[in-house]
Amino acid sequence: MTEDLPTRAQAIRVLEQDRARTTELLERLPRRALTTPGLGGGEWSPKDLIGHLASWEEYALDALAAWERGERPPIDELQFTVGVNRINRQNVERKSAWSLAKVRRDADRVHEELIGAIRELSEPRWRNPATSRGRKPLGRRLGGILGGPAGPFRHDAAHHPSLAAFVDDRR
Repeated sequence: MTEDLPTRAQAIRVLEQDRARTTELLERLPRRALTTPGLGGGEWSPKDLIGHLASWEEYALDALAAWERGERPPIDELQFTVGVNRINRQNVERKSAWSLAKVRRDADRVHEELIGAIRELSEPRWRNPATSRGRKPLGRRLGGILGGPAGPFRHDAAHHPSLAAFVDDRR
C-alpha cells in the first residue's frame, strides 16, 4: 500500500514548490487587493486564502501530534460531523479580524513548522500506519489532509487557478 506514497523529501518538495507559486502570485497583487473579496468569484480575499491554507497545515500538525499519542486526529471528527465547507468557513471567520501581517506571519510559521515536522519523521514512521489501529501509512494520511485534486500535498495547487485569475483581473 506504499507503492505510490511519496517520500518525505518528495512531499516537502511539493509543499515548498506549491507554496512558492502561491507566494509568487500573491506578490503580483497590489497590497489593497490582498484584502479584497472575490477570489474564485466568491467572498474570500487572498488574505482569507492565506489563512485557509495555514488552517489546514495546522490540522496536519495536530494530526501528527495525535498520531504520536496513538489517538485519532481532531480533523477526522470534524470532517465527519461538520464537513469541509463549514470547517473552511469557520476558519476564515476565525481569522477575519486578524491583520494581513498577522495572517502572513502565522502562515509562514505554521508552514515552516510543518516542513520541520515532516523532516524529523523517520522513513519507517512515514511508511507505517499512523496509529497501531490504522491501515494507511502516516504519509498517506498526512498527504490527504494536505491534498487537493492534483494529489497528496497539493492543497496550495488546488487554489492556484482561482488565485491566478484574481491576479490577472487586477493587472
